[in-house]
Amino acid sequence: MKKINWGIIGCGNVTELKSGPAFNKVEHSKLVAVMRRNEFLAQDYAKRHNVPKFYTDGLDLISDTEVNAVYVATPPDSHASYAIEVMKAGKPVYVEKPMAKNYAECREMIRVSEETGMPLFVAYYRRTLPAFLKVKEIIDTHVIGKPLSVHVKLHKAFGEQDRFQNKQHWHVNPAIGGGGHFYDLASHQFDFLDFVFGAIINVSGIARNIAGYYQAEDTVSAVFNFGSGVVGTGSWCFVVDKQSEEDSIEIVGMNGKIKFPCFDKGDVELITQNGTERFSFQNPENISFFLIKQVVETLRGENECVSTMYSAARTSYVMEEIVKSYYKK
Repeated sequence: MKKINWGIIGCGNVTELKSGPAFNKVEHSKLVAVMRRNEFLAQDYAKRHNVPKFYTDGLDLISDTEVNAVYVATPPDSHASYAIEVMKAGKPVYVEKPMAKNYAECREMIRVSEETGMPLFVAYYRRTLPAFLKVKEIIDTHVIGKPLSVHVKLHKAFGEQDRFQNKQHWHVNPAIGGGGHFYDLASHQFDFLDFVFGAIINVSGIARNIAGYYQAEDTVSAVFNFGSGVVGTGSWCFVVDKQSEEDSIEIVGMNGKIKFPCFDKGDVELITQNGTERFSFQNPENISFFLIKQVVETLRGENECVSTMYSAARTSYVMEEIVKSYYKK
């Protein structure tokens, strides 16, 4: 493909700054159409972002002959259906994370991709951000020696948008998101750890709804280990008080450790017998820019994207294994 003409299905908040503008900033890439079910909002987005065409039906966008690649940025419950329609139409697809509502849908998306030959990418952009690449470089160059363990902690305060049943965000509706905030946020953490250490081969977890604000799990603990030998623990809670918030990933090796946030702004800390060294990084204005650039280059035969449907499906499998006892109730 010489020129990648993108269409976006679901031009909501995530596309305003994180991803949408990047499609016009990457060389050989252009955003030519957007879709949202609300006609006023679709037209408004197109006008503000200088997009030539807008639609209220995803199938109409997919069938647009000018569109030769599609970004699916809807909630997870429609990722699989839209992605499959795109691939069956003979067009590559880039899907928001998590890859789908559940692992079974991920497997079906992979099957269709392999059957049609159409590429499928997933928006795990931390694999391309400078701070996270620095962490991988420290590990790969054995600065902390042989990696032993990784410990993930994400504790966040209860959000007002989750308070009232009739106004709750889809992030706490398992029928739409597959799970709660854990699915939305921990997916980034597990995908990055997959990037660093390879696939998780054993995982178990406990998920509970303790506060009772919504149907989804609000507190999760997990233990896991990678095929590379590294063992891990994780703790997630989305109903703590503001003073108890914490966002950290700590990787311990035989000769030191690395500590860094996954979501909050902060330095990468390298702690060895020589003391503590801090590395600061600036993300691009559109945080998905580097990954979208990789996707475009891959479609043009110039690169190989680091976020694949196979790695993304592994992350969905891990999260599903952690919370499965809760949803079997």
